[in-house]
Amino acid sequence: MLKDDQIVWAIHQMEADIGPVGPSLDSRTPFQYLISVILSAQATDVSVNKVTPVLFEKYPEPKDLMAADVADVEAIIKSVGLFHNKARNIIKTARIVHEELADVVPTDRKGIMALPGAGRKTANVVLSDVFEQPTFAVDTHVSAISKRLHFVAQTATPLQVEQKIVSVLAPAELHQAHHTMIEYGRKYSMKLTPDKEVCQLIIDCDKLNEENEALI
Repeated sequence: MLKDDQIVWAIHQMEADIGPVGPSLDSRTPFQYLISVILSAQATDVSVNKVTPVLFEKYPEPKDLMAADVADVEAIIKSVGLFHNKARNIIKTARIVHEELADVVPTDRKGIMALPGAGRKTANVVLSDVFEQPTFAVDTHVSAISKRLHFVAQTATPLQVEQKIVSVLAPAELHQAHHTMIEYGRKYSMKLTPDKEVCQLIIDCDKLNEENEALI
């Protein structure tokens, strides 16, 4: 696997390739962003952005969404997939945020993860993008890149990927690194049998990995 300084170098190479990039989910408030992230589970940000304008126009605040008819919410978000569970979860989350949290989205990981439909990735995304906290979320792109470029073992869990990246980057770099790796995964194939353009960085990291393995 790559050494810590080599991982940092590789991430900086990605940033140089992709350029400045930030969140791609559309929302106007922390609550709306939280709901958008919950909806984005196993869905693309593009698909979420197609349904949230209608959802938030009709149910802009927690008190509005908590009172929504689940069938109506399902009809609005149907195209994002898993809409039955997601509709129920965001309505329940809205109720908790309004009735128990005075319409304030939690600013800690434990608090967000206590909400229906919100796991560790959702919490890390919200904390980083909304509250500018030094957290690092791992999605499928981040996981695939970290494994393909030998940052972590092929068997690494999302938590292990997160812990590795957090351990090698400065806290101030985590936000940009997360969004850079997502865009990098969209641009280049990380599959062993590529289905799109292969980047030079894969070749470079393969070579570094071979050199490191030879020293063991």
